[in-house]
Amino acid sequence: MRRRAYGRTGMAGALTGVALATLVTGCGIRTTTVPVDAGAAPSRVPCSMPGDSMPGAALTGVPVRVFLVCGSQLEAVDRRSPLPEEKAGVDAVLTARGLLAQLLAEPSEAEGEAGFTTTVRGPLTVDGGHRGDPAGTLRLSRQPEDLAPTALSQLVCTFAEGAAGEGGHAVLLGGPGAYPPKRYRCTGELRERPEATPPTGAATVPPGAVATAG
Repeated sequence: MRRRAYGRTGMAGALTGVALATLVTGCGIRTTTVPVDAGAAPSRVPCSMPGDSMPGAALTGVPVRVFLVCGSQLEAVDRRSPLPEEKAGVDAVLTARGLLAQLLAEPSEAEGEAGFTTTVRGPLTVDGGHRGDPAGTLRLSRQPEDLAPTALSQLVCTFAEGAAGEGGHAVLLGGPGAYPPKRYRCTGELRERPEATPPTGAATVPPGAVATAG
């Protein structure tokens, strides 16, 4: 009699286990322990500015466009520069100084809420080229290669896409020393990955196009 009771108990336990497994499977619960990579959570950063984001007092000055960091990419932001209107787009050095000042400034409250930041840090100044440089050369107070890659990308795209560049999404940029300037280009790939090294090319000097000392 005892042997039959044990057999029935064992059979009942097995049936209970099968029922529980069926219930778990029916509820959609996966029994695997392998972790599933669902990817990064979607970003909630808008990376865009409303058209009326600037207060009335900030609407004075010359419209300029600078590239800030948002969502690990470079995004263009419209601002106003105190640069004299008669100098805007005419004097490349003054234009570059105004743009650099914009990059060094902390983002406004509205820009910060939209997710914009800047990696450009001072002390940093910009001047004209040395004697013998190609016309349109800009010289930073620090060697471009010594800057943080994202900061350099911000500078390159801001200068190259504005009146401080030489056109063609490029800018001639050098440092304070005797090293020759390089032609830095702002590309779509660089805007998507500003931590990468900006593409460069040699800065050739066309006949008769020699800059004076800045």
